[in-house]
Amino acid sequence: MNQKSLVTGANGHLGYNLCKLLIEKNIEVVATYRNEKNKKILLELGCEITHVDIMNKSSMIEAFKGVTNLYAVGASFKMWSKNPKKEIYDNNVEGTRNLFEAAFINGVKNILYVSSVAALDFTKLPAKESNGYNTDRRNWYYNSKNDSDKLAIELSKKYNIRTVLILPSAMIGSIAHNLSYSNKLVYQIMNGEMVADTNITLNWIDVKDVAMGAYLAMKKGRNRERYILANEKHTSIQESVNIASKEFSSLKLKTPPKVPKFLLYIVAFFMEIGSKITGKEPLLKREYIKMFYGLHQDYDISKAKTELGFQPTNSKTTLINALAYLKNEWNNS
Repeated sequence: MNQKSLVTGANGHLGYNLCKLLIEKNIEVVATYRNEKNKKILLELGCEITHVDIMNKSSMIEAFKGVTNLYAVGASFKMWSKNPKKEIYDNNVEGTRNLFEAAFINGVKNILYVSSVAALDFTKLPAKESNGYNTDRRNWYYNSKNDSDKLAIELSKKYNIRTVLILPSAMIGSIAHNLSYSNKLVYQIMNGEMVADTNITLNWIDVKDVAMGAYLAMKKGRNRERYILANEKHTSIQESVNIASKEFSSLKLKTPPKVPKFLLYIVAFFMEIGSKITGKEPLLKREYIKMFYGLHQDYDISKAKTELGFQPTNSKTTLINALAYLKNEWNNS
């Protein structure tokens, strides 16, 4: 599949690494940006670049001309917003609708759609694709990923476009031009800002492994199938800090104590009040505690391994590499 490929959200963490991978494989790539200030980042890639706003269908109709393989990476990846319905949900769901309609108009043959593990049912672990969708509707981001995932499959059928979906977990590591939500957590661990273990676990995955998984899914994935791109086992906050402390002793990190659930609710309550005053995202919300406290983010990735040849770097090595990057190279990024 060496036809022309386009990557939406190319200035983002996954998008940029995916573009680099495709270019290394001598694939003709069009890298897109939404905000003009991010254009400079993409000039480093040395490929064609163009403006695309997923909420502006006409911009996509223009950009998708002559494109065979479309990597739908661009999306709103944030858990909180002043206007979550518009800035998170509508951006991800209506943006998906616009993308498929523009792709159909231009005769795009293949779409690699980046969903999220947020669109998985966690009531039975390890979570796997065949378990269905997440039934927890308390968070706008989670709702947006569930509904846009379903919509992508629906529109794939409607427009007869081969579509393969990937569902990554917490992507970390290099190369990053801004701190993504997940990389920011690693940065906070490195700086000793994780003062408490909230019993919320993470599943670390190297962003380069996800980029490779996206490429493999475009190449080998079955039409309208979903593939989890993650590691099999979760890592707790305490475990993450201990790994950082052992590998980077100069940081002098202390193991954060576990905090009782009732106390976290109290702290979150006051943080939410503060958020209303400052207009900034609270570090902790009662909603997060209800959704994630005690949840082990473990995944069955056998489908991606068997069908795509997905071979992720283990969680510990992934975290160590991300810490080293943020510690030694981030300021020069």
